[in-house]
Amino acid sequence: MEPGFVITMMVLALLVIVTLFKGIRIVPQKQAWIVERLGKYHETLNAGLHLLIPYIDKVAYRIGLKEVALDVPPQQCVTRDNITVEIDGILYLQVIDPVRASYGIANYVFACSQLAQTTLRSEVGKLELDRTFEERASINAAICSEVDKASDPWGVKITRYEIKTITPPPSVLDAMEKQMRAEREKRAAIAESEGERQSKINRADGDKQEKIAWSEGEKTRRINEAEGRAQEILLVAEATANGIRQIANAIANTPGGMEAMNLKVAEQYIGEFGKIAKAGNTMILPTDLANVAGFIKAATSVVKSVP
Repeated sequence: MEPGFVITMMVLALLVIVTLFKGIRIVPQKQAWIVERLGKYHETLNAGLHLLIPYIDKVAYRIGLKEVALDVPPQQCVTRDNITVEIDGILYLQVIDPVRASYGIANYVFACSQLAQTTLRSEVGKLELDRTFEERASINAAICSEVDKASDPWGVKITRYEIKTITPPPSVLDAMEKQMRAEREKRAAIAESEGERQSKINRADGDKQEKIAWSEGEKTRRINEAEGRAQEILLVAEATANGIRQIANAIANTPGGMEAMNLKVAEQYIGEFGKIAKAGNTMILPTDLANVAGFIKAATSVVKSVP
């Protein structure tokens, strides 16, 4: 066998192998390959084994179908109150139509990133600086909606957008820190004054309750003392009346009792005049000494009238 024939057969065998290799395509999961036949779109290959016509069919694009997180670079945005802030974010997108993603735009990733940046500047320009921190959710939703509408012809679905950081200028950060410090001091002062006010109210209420309780106790004590004195006076009066009644009965029912009583009254009468004479230089005598007997007679009649 001639060497030239052998070389020719080897070249033909190699050409067949290369041709077979170029005609067999295995597409991985979550990918879509765009096949062109003679420079024109022919079909979309999904995951699996596929056979192509060598030298006629060509895989022009390999499109990933997974959701992609695209880091949007930081950019300068001017708020409604003319404050420049630096904002960056993350854009989540997914190809849902590989054909439109391949032929609808040259680079859909770059286009979505630029569109997200311009929409972010537009949305931030509608808000004041303080509200940009409060309205993150609404900004994210607005950017996601606008970019999704614009990317629909490209076969790309924008799933969500998230702002990562909002960085104001250093001067604004210093002013915001002072404002927050003042606000915290204000809240602390208000809380302290409220606590002091409540403490005074509690003390006043406690003093009031104490005074009420003391007055109630004093009232009860005085009532009890008055009732005790009244009971004491009543008992003394009853005891005195009983004593007088027993003396009168003894005088009336005892032989010689009346004469003894007269003698006792006369002695007390004379004794009292004696005390008056000792107390001063003036001597007081009745105008009629016979009145002594009349006084004794009156006292005796009183004793007799006692039942």
